[in-house]
Amino acid sequence: MTDALCTRCGTCVGLGKGQIRCEDRDGKHLPRVTGKIDEITATRAWQGCSARRVSFPDLHRWTFGEDAVRDEYLGHAPLLTIAHASDAGVRARGASGGVLSAVLLWLLERGEIQGAVVTGMDREQPWRPKTLIATRPEDILAAAQSKYVITSPNEILPEMERFAGDLAYVGLPCQVHSIRKLQQAGDPAVRRLRYVFGPYCGNTLYFSSIRSLLASQGERDHREIVSLRFREGEWPGNLRITMRSGRVIEMPKFHANYLIPFHIVKRCLLCTDLTNEFTDLSGGDAWSPVYEERGKGFSIVAGRSPRGIACLEAMAADGRIQLQPITAAEAIRMHTHGFDLKKRGAFIRIALRHRLGRVAPDYGVAPGRFPVSRHVLEWIISALFVLLGSGAARWCLTRTNPRWLGRVFVRLRTLWKKATRGIKAHELGR
Repeated sequence: MTDALCTRCGTCVGLGKGQIRCEDRDGKHLPRVTGKIDEITATRAWQGCSARRVSFPDLHRWTFGEDAVRDEYLGHAPLLTIAHASDAGVRARGASGGVLSAVLLWLLERGEIQGAVVTGMDREQPWRPKTLIATRPEDILAAAQSKYVITSPNEILPEMERFAGDLAYVGLPCQVHSIRKLQQAGDPAVRRLRYVFGPYCGNTLYFSSIRSLLASQGERDHREIVSLRFREGEWPGNLRITMRSGRVIEMPKFHANYLIPFHIVKRCLLCTDLTNEFTDLSGGDAWSPVYEERGKGFSIVAGRSPRGIACLEAMAADGRIQLQPITAAEAIRMHTHGFDLKKRGAFIRIALRHRLGRVAPDYGVAPGRFPVSRHVLEWIISALFVLLGSGAARWCLTRTNPRWLGRVFVRLRTLWKKATRGIKAHELGR
C-alpha cells in the first residue's frame, strides 16, 4: 500500500495472522506483507480496508437506514449539541469536554459494555500510542485526550474477536470506516461491538513531528521521552513532553499546529470525513468565541444512531453530562475551516490525482462544482504542502525556534482565514 492511500488503520495487520506487519512505527508506519496469506485472510483484510474504496452512500444506508437524511457536511446527525462531562475531573482529562470518556464510563458502570477499545500511550514505549480493551474506569481515563500522531487501533481486532463480552469502540473516521465495512460484511472480529464512537478529525501527523520538535530543542533521542500528552492542561491544552532527564517541553496547542504542514500524513489530504459520520455519536471541539473564552472545555457532539442519541439523553437525565442543543448552521460555523479542507479541498485534490494518472480514494460521492477561485486556492495549498513536507524544509524546521514559529503560524493562519473567507464561505455556511 502506498503512502498516499494507506490510512494506517491497522485492519490488515490485525487480520493478517502475523503475515502483515508494521515495522516502521516511528517512521512512515506502513504495513508490509511478510509471508504467505491465504485467500480467506486476504478477503477479510480487503473487505475491511479503508484505503481505496469506502462508499459513503452504502455505509450510510447500512448504518442508519434507507430513510435517514444525510447532511453533506455533518452526515446523519438528528441531535446536535454542545456538551461536557458533569464530573470536573473527567472533563479536565479530556481533549475538550470529556464527553466520550464520560459515555464509556457510564456504559461500563451500567453493564451495557464489558470493555472499551481505546487508544492510550504505551507504558513501555511512552512516545507511542497503544490500543487496548479497557475493562476498568481507570484504564478509560488513562486513554483520554487526542493522539495527533499515527494510531492503528484495528490491529487489536483478534483480541476483540476473542473478548467475552460486549464492546464499545473509539476510533478516527478512517478507522471507523474499516469497522463499519467489517460489520457490513459480517466479520466475526466485530460481532461483539455494541457502540461505535469517535472524535472529529482534521488530520494526523507522522511521528517525525515529535522528533522535529525535540531536535529543535537539542534533544536527539525520542526514546528518552517518559510522557507525551497532546492536550494537557486548561482547554484547549498544551503539547507537553517530559524527558527522562526531567526536562519538560511544552507549547500551546495552537502554536504546536505549526508542525502540521511539515508532517501531515498524506492520506489525510484525501479524506472527506471531518465529523466521523458513521459513528453512533461523535464529538469535537466547540470552536466558537463564546465557548473558547470560558476555558474548561466544551464539545460539539453529534448524536447519530437511535442508540447513540438514547445514550446521550439518558446520561443527561442522570446528570452525567450537560447538553445544550444547537442548529446545523451553528455546528457548521464552528468548523468551516475543516469542512472546507475535507468537503471541498479533498475532492479537488482527488480530481487532480486522477488527472495525473494516480490512484485515489473512491467515496461513491459526486461533489458539486466549486468556483475557479477555490480550485486556484487549492493548487496553492497543495503546492505548499509539497514544499513544506520536503526533506529540506523539515531540516530547516529543526533549526528554527518553535516558539517563534508557533506565534507566526497562529498569526498567518488568522490572516489566511480572513483573506480567504469569501472564497471558502461560498455555499459553506447556512
